[in-house]
Amino acid sequence: MRGFGASLGAQLRAGDLIVLQGPLGAGKTALTQGIGSALGFDQITSPTFVISRVHSGKLPLIHVDAYRLLGNENSAFEFDDLDLATQRESAVTVIEWGADVALRLGEDYLLLDIAYGKSDDARTIKVSKFGDRWNEINL
Repeated sequence: MRGFGASLGAQLRAGDLIVLQGPLGAGKTALTQGIGSALGFDQITSPTFVISRVHSGKLPLIHVDAYRLLGNENSAFEFDDLDLATQRESAVTVIEWGADVALRLGEDYLLLDIAYGKSDDARTIKVSKFGDRWNEINL
């Protein structure tokens, strides 16, 4: 997952939005660590308890874990309180558990749905591209 994330991360630019779906332990944070590594960040940890972390650098990485917002009747308002829209254009944004909230940030995003494979260390990734930007990306 880290290798896939690093390959993807090397192709990203400011304004890109990546949405990750999949069960607990499927590798969403590991994939984000790979993206972060490609962007020059060494320490990427899950923001489950703080919901959002901004890693500042030449190309910032906004890492959001929307898990705690799932099933909450106020989740849309709480997501909006993160104020990601004002920061998103100058950064790469990765949202774990974000399929329900991605459209609040725009219609142009890459959805990666991660599933367990046939063995414990295998994963499959269903890629859904929303917007023309993602036609330029090699996956």
